Amino acid sequence: MDIKADGSLDLDEDVLKKLDVVVGAVHSRFNMTGHEMTARIIKAISSGLVNIIAHPTGRLINERMPYAVDMTEIMKAAKKYNVILELNSYPDRLDLNDILCKLAKEMGVMVAISTDSHSKFHLDNIKFGVYTARRGWLEKKDVLNTRPFKEVLKILKKSG
Repeated sequence: MDIKADGSLDLDEDVLKKLDVVVGAVHSRFNMTGHEMTARIIKAISSGLVNIIAHPTGRLINERMPYAVDMTEIMKAAKKYNVILELNSYPDRLDLNDILCKLAKEMGVMVAISTDSHSKFHLDNIKFGVYTARRGWLEKKDVLNTRPFKEVLKILKKSG
C-alpha cells in the first residue's frame, strides 16, 4: 500500500481494517526534504492501520540514493506504535542496511525480512536479507518471520 506524499494511505480505512497485514511504502516524491519525508512516514506509522513499513529508506543500490529521512525518528515512532520495519532482501535494495538493522535492535524495533519477490525465482533472495540481518547483529528474537505462525499473527494484531 502506498504512503502518499501527505502521509495518508492510498486505500480506505475500512478496507485496511479488514486485512490481516498492511505493508506501507513510499513509492513516489522521493525528493521531499528530510523533515517532510520523516513526517510523511511517521503519519502513516501513527495511523494505526500499518503493520510494516517496507524498504524504509527507499534506496536502490547503484541506482537511487536513500531519500532524506530521519531513521532514528522513524524507529522511535515504529517502537511507539508497534510497527515493524522491513529488511528488503532484494539484492538491489537491502533496505534496511546492516547499520540500520543494528539501530533497530538497539531501539527495540522488530524487523521483518522479506524477499520482495515478484516471481518464485526471487524467493532465494531471502539469504541476502539474512546475511544483512546478521551483519546488523539481529537475532532470532528481533525478526518477525523467525517465529511460529500463530505468534506472528499475535504480533501483527498488536501492530498497526
